[in-house]
Amino acid sequence: MVVFPNAKINLGLRVKSKRPDGYHELDTVFFPLPICDILEIIVQPKPEDNENITFTSSGLDIPGDASSNLCIKAYELLKKDFTTLPPIQMHLHKNIPMGAGMGGGSADGAFTIRLLNEKFNLGLDADQMISYALQLGSDCPFFILNTPVSATGRGEIMEPVGCDLSDWKFIVINPGLHISTAAAFRQIKLNPDATPCKTLINQPVETWRGNLVNDFEEAVFPMHPELANIRNQLYALDAVYASMTGSGSTIYGLFRELPDLKGLFPAHYTCFSIEQGVAHRLS
Repeated sequence: MVVFPNAKINLGLRVKSKRPDGYHELDTVFFPLPICDILEIIVQPKPEDNENITFTSSGLDIPGDASSNLCIKAYELLKKDFTTLPPIQMHLHKNIPMGAGMGGGSADGAFTIRLLNEKFNLGLDADQMISYALQLGSDCPFFILNTPVSATGRGEIMEPVGCDLSDWKFIVINPGLHISTAAAFRQIKLNPDATPCKTLINQPVETWRGNLVNDFEEAVFPMHPELANIRNQLYALDAVYASMTGSGSTIYGLFRELPDLKGLFPAHYTCFSIEQGVAHRLS
C-alpha cells in the first residue's frame, strides 16, 4: 500500500508564552500543501528472526540513524498495543526538504499511523490516531486531519477553519539551510496578546502583510539574512503575501499570477510552484 505524505505551511505563527512543562504555547494555522513524499508498506514475505521492520529510503538523504526516523517510531508505537502487527518492509522516497519548517518528517510519521491503521484494520478513529501522533511530535497530529486548522497549545489543540486559497498560486523556496528550532526559540520574543491567527486568516489575503506574522522571522532573519532576502524578492515579484513557515528555512509567497523565477535564485535552492492543487518542482 502506498500513501503520499504531504507538506504544510504555517499561516502566521505566534509564540505566546512559556509553559510549565517546558514547551511553548503557540497559535498558528496549519495549511496543507501538495508537495509530497512517497511511503510504501508491505508485509515482509520472509521475516527474519527478531526483525519487525526493514526500512529503506531514496530521494533526499535522510540524516541520522534510521532508528530515529518517525516512520519507524510510529510502527514501534503501534506494535506495543497491537502485537499482531506483522513484520513489514517500509520504503520512503523523500521529496520534502528536511529541517525546513514544512513538516515533512511529521507527515511521514503521521501517515505511517494512518497507513498501518487502514492496511491492518486496527480500527483507530481520528482522535485515537491523533493521540498516537502526538507522542511522535507536536506537528504530527495535524497530518491526521490534514485540512486547514487553527492550532494552539503545543500545536495539538486543533479546530478546523474555513481557509480556501484555491484561487491563489504559491511559490515555495527552500535555500537548503537547516534551522535549529532550539536556537530559534532562544531568540524568540513572546507575544501573549497577539491577535489569533484564525481571526486574521478570515480577512482578505491582501490584508495579511504586516498583520499575519510568524514570530520566528524576527528571531531567525538576523541569523540568516538570506531568508529575509528571499521574502523581499517574492514581494518584489508581486507576492500579495509572503512569510517563513515554521521556524524556517522555507519561505512561501501567494500570488495572483505565477512569476518567472528563471535565474533569480541560486541553483542549490529548491523551488516549487503550486497552482490549482498541483505542485511543480522548478529546481
